[in-house]
Formats: sequence, structure tokens, C-alpha cells
Amino acid sequence: MKRLLIWLLALAAALPALGHEMSMAEMQLRETQRGEFLWQWMASDKRPAAQDLTPVWPAACKADAGVLRCGPQGLSGTLSVNGVGERYSAALVKVFWLDGESRVYTLTKAQPTVQLYGAANDPRGMGEIASAYTLLGVEHILGGIDHLLFVIGLLFLVGFQRRLIWTITAFTAAHSLTLASSALGWLTLRSAPVEASIALSIVLVAGEALQRRETLARRWPAVVAFLFGLVHGLGFAGALKEIGLPENHLLVALLTFNVGVELGQLMTVGVCWCLWRLTSRWPATQRLRTVLLYMIGAVAAYWSWLRVAAVLA
Repeated sequence: MKRLLIWLLALAAALPALGHEMSMAEMQLRETQRGEFLWQWMASDKRPAAQDLTPVWPAACKADAGVLRCGPQGLSGTLSVNGVGERYSAALVKVFWLDGESRVYTLTKAQPTVQLYGAANDPRGMGEIASAYTLLGVEHILGGIDHLLFVIGLLFLVGFQRRLIWTITAFTAAHSLTLASSALGWLTLRSAPVEASIALSIVLVAGEALQRRETLARRWPAVVAFLFGLVHGLGFAGALKEIGLPENHLLVALLTFNVGVELGQLMTVGVCWCLWRLTSRWPATQRLRTVLLYMIGAVAAYWSWLRVAAVLA
């Protein structure tokens, strides 16, 4: 057991503290006169985006030393960014037009191009935006280690029985509520306490799943899932704030991002169910369950220490 604990601590130290972080690159273009823009990649915590991302401008546009010249037709045509989906999950292109209007475009690996029309008027259809934000939602939940560990902890706590449907539904309803409230500006909290609470929620669920006696969490797992789902929704909202929402189809983007999160969550439950079916007949399954719960708890405890320290700093 001593060796196991040492190994778990080493694993925790090797994992990032911000388990649900999405890597976003941001480019800004500012129109200075008709058809001419100043453009640059904005600073980020990672290495400069220009080392990993290369914009491919519309055919009529020429870039030279931070200046983009597109002629009388303006910034019109197809814009793409090579390298999206590798080091960076998405690239945000913010265009500030001469008339004071602005637009934000989101490019991902699955949707690496966007059509520009030479002005702030953006006739993009709802289908294009829905597709982009659904994929971003799936990417976020599947890349968010802390959210996935919480869902897996719930599976260990409840098991694959009928109560699991109500538990997952409660988690979904709660984080959908706070995601929408925060994204629309109705609810605002600092990210550090939210992230610390998310990590602590994983510790609690893992600990409750290890208990043999009938605890409150075992009797009412849907209530626990709902309460902590409210906090996890704020974490999703933080990622969505980094991505940005298109002004002309804000509700569509918000809804489809949440749909993407749910699809990723259901994929996780499906994979876990398949693994459970494959291993449930093995005598060592129960011991493996205990080891996995200790691993989840150890990693989450490590995150908790770092995140609480960030709150107090």
C-alpha cells in the first residue's frame, strides 16, 4: 500500500492543475482604412501562437509585417488557420471594422475555415455556428480531466442501475443552468474558487464511493450531482467565455455548446459501461475499483491543494 500511495502522488504531480483548460489562440484584426487592417496574435500563457498557427488569408488579401491589405472589396472570402487542433484547440479571430462594429469567428480542427463578407454584417447560418460550437463542447468535456473524473466518480458511487439516469440528469440540469446564467452575464464568480470547488467535488465523490456504509451521498446521489453540477457549469462557462459567443446567434451557440458537452459526457458513460461489462466477471474487479478510486482521489486532492492556494494567494 505504501508503494501504491507513492506512485499515486507521483502521478498527481505529473498532471496539470487546471484539468479542464482549453488552449485558445486569439488573433485580432483592426481596420484602419477601407480594406486595410492591422493584425496580430495576442499574447497567451503558452508559447507564441505564430509558432504553431499560420493564417491563410482570402485570395485578394496580402499580409506584410502586421498589415493586411485586401483592396476595395475588403476582407472578403475564405479565411483559414493552419495548425488548429494540434497545440491549440481553437483559434478566435476578432475583427474590428472601421464603422465600430466587431465580430468574433471561431475556427477548430473540424471547422478550420470561415467565410468573411467584407463587413460586420455576418450572414453565417445557424447550421455553421451550431456545428462549430457542438464540436467545441465535445472537445471541452473530453479534454477536461476534472469534469470526466467527477462523472466517473458518480458512476462508481451509483453503479450502472436505474438511479444512474436520475443522477446524470441532475448533473446535466445543474451545469446547464449555471452555464447559461454565467454565459449570459447573469451570474459572475472568480475562476479560482470555482476551480477549487470542482477539485474538491471530485475528492468528495471518490471518498463517498469508497464508503461501505449507507451515506447521504449513497442515498441521494442525484442531490449531490445537482449541487456540484452547479459548480461544474461555472467551469464550462469559463471555457465558453474564452471562446466567445457570436452576437447574431448567441443562443444557438450557447445551446449547441451545451449539447456538445452532453454528447461528450454520454460518450464517457458509454465507454465506462463497455469496460464494466468486460470486467465485471473478473474476481479482481473489486480490488481494481478501489485502486482507481484512490487514484482519482489522490489526483483531485493534489489539484485541490494547488487551487485553494491560488484562491488564498
